[in-house]
Amino acid sequence: MNDLSKRYQQEIVPQLKKELKEDNLFAVPKLKKIVINSSLKDPQDPKARLKALENLAVQFGQITGQKAMITTAKKAISGFKLRAGDPLGVKVTLRGDRMWQFLTKLISVALPRVKDFRGVSRKAFDGQGNYSMGLEEQIIFPEISYDQIDSIRGMQIGFVTSAQTNEAAFRLLELLGIPFEKEAA
Repeated sequence: MNDLSKRYQQEIVPQLKKELKEDNLFAVPKLKKIVINSSLKDPQDPKARLKALENLAVQFGQITGQKAMITTAKKAISGFKLRAGDPLGVKVTLRGDRMWQFLTKLISVALPRVKDFRGVSRKAFDGQGNYSMGLEEQIIFPEISYDQIDSIRGMQIGFVTSAQTNEAAFRLLELLGIPFEKEAA
C-alpha cells in the first residue's frame, strides 16, 4: 500500500468528514481514477503518426507503469484530412495502487521539475468535482530519457473524484498535496 493512500485513509478522510460535515463515511470525496492522455496533430501521414504514437505509448507506459492505449478517430472529418480509424492519441486510465503511485510521483518529483512553477490552476474544475491539468513536456518525469523522445509533447491529466462540488474536490486534492497556485490578494 502506498504512503499517500495510507495518509488518505488515516488522516484526510477524518479531516474531510469533519470539514464537510458528512455523517456517512462513504459520502466523503475520494479519488476514483486518473486519466492521462495526449494527442498528435503532426505528422499527417497515418503510418508516421502511428510510429510517433507507439513511441509516445512506450513513454506513457514508463511513466505510469501501465500499458497505454492508442486512440483512434471515430468519424471521418474531411476538413482535417482524417479518416475513421486513423490513430489520434494515447491514453492511460489509472486506478488503485498505480493511481496512488503516479500521484505521488507527480507531486513529489515531476511538478517540482517544471520550469518557473508557481502551482497548478485553481480554475480547472468542471463543476462536477473533477479536475484537469496540462503539462507541456513529458520530460519532467525521470523515467524518460532524452535519447528516446522524437519530440517534446504535452499531456493532459484528469483527476476524477466522487465529490459533488468543486469546493469539496478542491479541498480533497489540496489535502492530497496538489500544489495549487496562491490566490491573488
